[in-house]
Amino acid sequence: MTEEQEVLEAAALWRREGKGVALATVTATWGSSPRPTGSQLVVSTDGKMLGSVSGGCIEGAVFKEAQEVIADGKPRLLDFGITNEQAWEVGLACGGKLQVFLERVD
Repeated sequence: MTEEQEVLEAAALWRREGKGVALATVTATWGSSPRPTGSQLVVSTDGKMLGSVSGGCIEGAVFKEAQEVIADGKPRLLDFGITNEQAWEVGLACGGKLQVFLERVD
């Protein structure tokens, strides 16, 4: 089973269990990025996560936004731009930028 299949199966399982679920997908990258376009992270209201869209502080920010998406149902397009000076602080060791689409799974 691929990582993408595992993420989607977890999303479906958590919804069947009655949990709120959000799915984050990397839609674009510029420069260096630890995860390619199409990478996904699924988040539940009880704090479970599976998959990855980046690493470091970015996944923490995506987790926080995911809780809001689950609550209000409004999808979001998140932009993360990292200068070379900020790169190590937030976990993008080589700098770069990425865009993540976040949506509630109903």
